[in-house]
Amino acid sequence: MSAPAYDPYAYEVHEDPYPIYAALREHAPVYRSVENDFCALSRHADVLAAFKDTKRFSNDHGVSLDPESWGKGALAGTSFLALDPPQHTRIRGLVSKGFTPRRMAALEASIRETSAEYLDPLVGAGRFDFIDELAGKVPMDVISEMLGVPRADRAELRRRADLLVHREEGVRNVPPAGIEAFGWIRSYFKDLLAERRSKPGDDLLSVLLAVEVEGERLEENEILSFANLMIVAGNETTTKMLANALYWLGRNPEQRALVREDPIARIPGWVEETLRYDNSTQMLARRVTEEITLHGEKLRPGDRALLLVGSANRDERAFERPDDYDIRRDATQSLSFGRGVHFCLGAALARLEGRVVLEEWWQRFPDYEVEPEGCVRVHSINVRGFAALEVLV
Repeated sequence: MSAPAYDPYAYEVHEDPYPIYAALREHAPVYRSVENDFCALSRHADVLAAFKDTKRFSNDHGVSLDPESWGKGALAGTSFLALDPPQHTRIRGLVSKGFTPRRMAALEASIRETSAEYLDPLVGAGRFDFIDELAGKVPMDVISEMLGVPRADRAELRRRADLLVHREEGVRNVPPAGIEAFGWIRSYFKDLLAERRSKPGDDLLSVLLAVEVEGERLEENEILSFANLMIVAGNETTTKMLANALYWLGRNPEQRALVREDPIARIPGWVEETLRYDNSTQMLARRVTEEITLHGEKLRPGDRALLLVGSANRDERAFERPDDYDIRRDATQSLSFGRGVHFCLGAALARLEGRVVLEEWWQRFPDYEVEPEGCVRVHSINVRGFAALEVLV
């Protein structure tokens, strides 16, 4: 049996990529798409090795398959993710000053307070969209508070971020609306950064303007690129993770029973298994820098390699019963936040948000139901989740 055609832009793949991933792992662990000009690695061991090997799997052309985001495209080079060491090491070392354990721990109370602010008015509502009312709001508020974005501007920032992520059916690139949204977000933060220069606060933008390590400081473009990354990647992925968690627990009553027995003990596992089972980041691209032979196939310099995180997290070679959703599972081998020097800087924040928001949710709505007819998927090549998730409470 040969592997099926795999097209990350196809809407049917967005609905359920996992059967195709399984076929790729079994029959084409190095899958080459002539139409979309990439090769895809689907097995856990291969994805993990590529994450760790920045010499042969480079980030220097970006991490997205979209032509506008790759190489010299209009959106290329707009993130420190699109850098290799030592440039990446320098910028990561500076921006990490805004993600210290102390700063992360200090966020828990405000995340809990924000969650309660949105949840309390929903008690007795009967039916609502989980994305609109909670999952889309809390992550944007958390990131916005960190960056010093006024509350009045947050809904528009979220709308623009959604436009940047969305892919039109049949269009294999960032749509014009997404490119315009990117420019708007960048311009917004350029103005906000100018304000912080004249009037610093205790927000992350002010920290990044002031931080200095061994005489090194961040340039304006580097701060702007990081702010864009926070608003799009930090916000979108956490929103999708929260909705995925609600959806899959709702589909697995025996797992819901475990949460019901001991919510405080089980909710961290609920978050971790959701990240493994149906991660909001499904893939990341790399540029191959030298010839590599893997499973009898040659990867050549200049090839675009897709690291299929969503497939690696379901690999039966790394996880027992990988297609079972089990919140008791040891998910430490999950690749949801990457590995190596590019391990996600916001991993601790995402886990904190997931735990706190779901604890607050469970206190009010342990008997929720997901309305299947009210589930609308996001269409994106690398972000998986829901644009709408209707719940009954």
